[in-house]
Amino acid sequence: MATCDFDMCFTFVSIGWEGSAHDTRVFINATQNSKFNFPQPPEGRYYLVDKGYPDRKGYLVPYSKTRYHQSQFQREPPNNMQEAFNRSHSSLRSHIERSFGILKKRFKILGKMPKYSVQTQIDVIMATFSLHNYIRNSQEDFIFTAMEQHPNYIPRDELHDVRNHDISTSGLFEEHRMR
Repeated sequence: MATCDFDMCFTFVSIGWEGSAHDTRVFINATQNSKFNFPQPPEGRYYLVDKGYPDRKGYLVPYSKTRYHQSQFQREPPNNMQEAFNRSHSSLRSHIERSFGILKKRFKILGKMPKYSVQTQIDVIMATFSLHNYIRNSQEDFIFTAMEQHPNYIPRDELHDVRNHDISTSGLFEEHRMR
């Protein structure tokens, strides 16, 4: 589980759960176990979470059984307040999608982790998050520059080096999807 801010820096990372662990289980463990020191949202602030997380104070969950993804609106405006909320929620949620896209594009080891011990795998993953934040905060970077110039840009693992492409025509745009 990870949280990120609107500058695409990761602000909390919980590593070590199996991929099959349900989001709710990971969330409850991270937010209620004091050893993780999870940063609870301050009064008047919220975490934007997907439908796999519990609806509780400080966390904004989309409305269920209501249009959500941008593609579902097909250039039609929302029909009610719930759809308007879900459409905005989906749009804002793209920050985490894009942050993970950049992380995976840059650090290919995340796509196919060698057979290291569990602790070494955790250390490698945490190092990639730390390096991602360091690069984001300390220097001009071609991947972040592409993302800033094109709000719909989400790097995919199989893409070639974006420095060698004209981003406006290279097919780098992808519809935002829930992971």
